[in-house]
Amino acid sequence: MIRLGIDVGGTNTDGVLLGQNDDIIASTKSVTTKDIFTGIENNISYLLDHTTINAADIKIATLGTTHCTNAIVERKSLNKVGIIRLCLPSGSAVPPLLDWPEDLVKKLNAVSVMVHGGYEYNGTPISQLDRNELKKAADQLSGKVDSLAIIGVFSPVLSEQEEQAARFFADAMPGIPISISSQIGSIGLIERENATILNAALMTTIKHVAQEFERALAAKQIDANIFFGQNDGTLMTSDFAQKYPIYTIACGPTNSIRGAAHLSKEPNAIVVDIGGTTTDIGVLSNGFPRQTSLAVEVGGVRTNYRMPDIYSIGLGGGTKIYKQGDRWQVGPESVGYRLTEEAYVFGGQTLTATDVAIAAGSMHIEDAQTDKVKSVPSSCIYPLLVDKVEQAIDRMKTSAEDIPVILVGGGADLMPESLKGASTVIRPEHAGVANAIGAALGDISGTVERIYPLEDQSYQDVIHSARKEAIQLAIDAGAHPDKTDIIQQEDFPLAYLPGNAILVRVKAAGPLKL
Repeated sequence: MIRLGIDVGGTNTDGVLLGQNDDIIASTKSVTTKDIFTGIENNISYLLDHTTINAADIKIATLGTTHCTNAIVERKSLNKVGIIRLCLPSGSAVPPLLDWPEDLVKKLNAVSVMVHGGYEYNGTPISQLDRNELKKAADQLSGKVDSLAIIGVFSPVLSEQEEQAARFFADAMPGIPISISSQIGSIGLIERENATILNAALMTTIKHVAQEFERALAAKQIDANIFFGQNDGTLMTSDFAQKYPIYTIACGPTNSIRGAAHLSKEPNAIVVDIGGTTTDIGVLSNGFPRQTSLAVEVGGVRTNYRMPDIYSIGLGGGTKIYKQGDRWQVGPESVGYRLTEEAYVFGGQTLTATDVAIAAGSMHIEDAQTDKVKSVPSSCIYPLLVDKVEQAIDRMKTSAEDIPVILVGGGADLMPESLKGASTVIRPEHAGVANAIGAALGDISGTVERIYPLEDQSYQDVIHSARKEAIQLAIDAGAHPDKTDIIQQEDFPLAYLPGNAILVRVKAAGPLKL
């Protein structure tokens, strides 16, 4: 069985073929094309043309994509969202979209409705759903929106009302995709609502991506099971991705982290992924990316759904280097995919980080015009590049102890053989396509993060229920039922809530079911 992994970045599109034992058969890196999918087709063509692999032998095709991130950041191809908040008579003081960027609000052209419903922290209803209210909401939204976002107060504690409302709107507005907040975000009404609205806004984008990826594969006579990379370092089926497109956001760095773990065989390390425009620093914990416990802004919108703990800096192979007064300035502007046209060593007129690294002797590129950078004062500039990465590594560490650092990405050779804070610097073979390797490798996961009141059930019953639900979610997403198990589990007593309650987080993962 052969796996095809594709990762589309802002600068490069990477591809890899993995064998039966996850050995690397072939890999390639090409410039991301304007229409994206020409680049994917180019990668597939290269991989097939330079190996003896038959297209019919490829049974799994996985895609790590920036499409959903770009859609939010660039404010394009977003659905008009109907927002239904189950909250009355309380929960209406802060309206939806209040703290959103104005240009994004205009693009969404959303319609919001508040109706009776929602729960207290312990699952006691604030009020019951009113079917007449729901009917009026459906009449108000019909023909004006492309998708729906349903958000109930404290729905992560009890999701029954959200599910009931989703069933009503599925009947009243057939064909309209629906996102419900208890399946996406955590405790915190506004942040969870924001994540659910963004998810609903991305429905058409992810559907188009899935269709185009299928088309690119079909053009090469590849009949494979399609999966998407998600931002916890695991995979999801195409159907699951089209239901939860927001989980693809930040999947690129997590793919790199998973790929780094596979290439280096290090389960715990700092991963530094250096691309053409940015450097993403993440943490490997037991073979998976460390998740952040903080609210995260996506395109200027504060959300609380699960996200990897990634720190990004404006440093990559195409980063512009220029003098400001008496001091050298490193970025954050970048020439991006135009590196091979604009950098000194390629005959261009822009001094880049690649030029500086070549002048310093750290990087070597075949056919580079090294004579063009002989006069570059690399001894002054190169330490600035290294210092930016070392400071970022220090920021991601949780102790003063040195820790292994794995360098991956197309710009991995920008860095020297040793770094402050690193017990060892690992630069594995195939580091340049670690993201595509991570995309091809991933297991399937399911995650539960919920508040459970302990007034009417025991701690053991709560943990058993959460574990069972996480495993079922992984199976529903495509994991093998007999090989799925718990990989992370933690719980926290919530002293700030009245009564006896705990927050439980459980993640299950398993290999693909074929």
